[in-house]
Amino acid sequence: MKKELSFVLNYALNKGFQIHPDAFKILENVDVRKLEKIIKEVVREKTKQKLFQISQDDLETHLGIKEDSSLESEVKVLFDPTSKITSGEGVKGYNALFSSRFNKLKRIISDRPESKLLKSAASLKNAKIEDDLYVCGLVTVRNTERNITKITLEDPSGSFEGIIFDEELQKTAGTLLLDQFVMARIGSAKNSGYIVRDLVLPDLPEQAKNKSESEAYAVFLSDLHVGSKYFMGEEFSEFVSWISSPDPVANRVRFVLIGGDVVDGVGVYPNQNKELVCQTIQEQLEKVEKLIDKIPKNVKVIIMPGNHDPGRRALPQPAIPQKYNSGLWKRENVVMVGNPAVVSLNGVIVSMFHGQSIDDIVKTTPGLSYDKPTNVMKHLLRARHLSPIYGSQTPIAPEMEDLLVIQDIPDIFHVGHVHRAELDMYKGILLINSGSWQKQTPFQASVGMTPNPGIAIVVNLKTFQVFHENYNSNSDNVLQS
Repeated sequence: MKKELSFVLNYALNKGFQIHPDAFKILENVDVRKLEKIIKEVVREKTKQKLFQISQDDLETHLGIKEDSSLESEVKVLFDPTSKITSGEGVKGYNALFSSRFNKLKRIISDRPESKLLKSAASLKNAKIEDDLYVCGLVTVRNTERNITKITLEDPSGSFEGIIFDEELQKTAGTLLLDQFVMARIGSAKNSGYIVRDLVLPDLPEQAKNKSESEAYAVFLSDLHVGSKYFMGEEFSEFVSWISSPDPVANRVRFVLIGGDVVDGVGVYPNQNKELVCQTIQEQLEKVEKLIDKIPKNVKVIIMPGNHDPGRRALPQPAIPQKYNSGLWKRENVVMVGNPAVVSLNGVIVSMFHGQSIDDIVKTTPGLSYDKPTNVMKHLLRARHLSPIYGSQTPIAPEMEDLLVIQDIPDIFHVGHVHRAELDMYKGILLINSGSWQKQTPFQASVGMTPNPGIAIVVNLKTFQVFHENYNSNSDNVLQS
């Protein structure tokens, strides 16, 4: 018997109480760190009532763990690229991809009143500009020389080049990504050419949150890397045990979202086999299946792939193929989706993206870093695109439709990939980077990356109150916000 449980029994007995066997079973499953506080509160309350037996009902009432039939657990997949993937070939495919990107983002920005003054790049060549006009397109060139920034935008009709003199606007231009969509307010220069007077991003409007009618909770996880010898197996098993425990927060969990890199994969990087305890994808996914099996069946588990998972690596990614583990697909409480995906949890809209493009954006944008991933997430929301840069580290497939444009406005934006758990808000949207369940690897140590793994982020879908459970024994391991 655990010493904490022995203390609880002795404390109750010394106060003249008896503990019913059914109540004892509940105490056995309570987090040992909370046992003493719980028993003292129950004893205090029962003493006031002059009742000296602690029953199952007493503990269930105190812990709030009576099965609440009013807690909804409705999952609707609003967007999943798996069935929509239709890659084109060669130049035709990429022309279709960028044409789709331009048209989708132009439709989004057309909601702004300034869009009525939009002109195509080709029409500017012969136009006499007396008042300011607007032009929009994808950024193909951005450079600064001698305190002047030049920017080139491309639309289906051609390209437009403008000059930026304003220092503050130059800073904004410095954050633009290649292939990102932007609308520019322009005027004519004295000699010739055009001056850019403002830059307008598609961005997101402020809007009221969707909320769950019942106080169901969702847990946000990513980057388990099952199969790696650095996977925190014991800690993750503790987390799974917690979900099944009588803890009042755990008892309200109805959703678990896993945002990619479920397994460590095979052949993802040189000499990876030396860091694996499971040498095949099948072994790794079987281990995942056994862990998922321990989660209560009234909890829906949504799983998306990342760059370490089997299947296509290029974005957008289809769901992890059934051929690698059909068992996961057969689970009634498991929902397999592609990357990116949008799901509704009791009406709350969650946009899920593994986050591969963070690598490209951090490398090319001053002021952004892996340590503050939510700042990069804000960048993506302002751009209304999950991976704007083409031709860098993140592989992007030549889809006939750009499935990475952010069309649905989420209530929660969930990203992983960088192994740094962090929370933030942007225009009323809860930003969650859910960290990882993998200890620092030799590669991460060599490049100075310090993960904060082993943190389960929990959100009350009715109130948007955020909790977290930290399973890392390192006292320096904290959730950033």
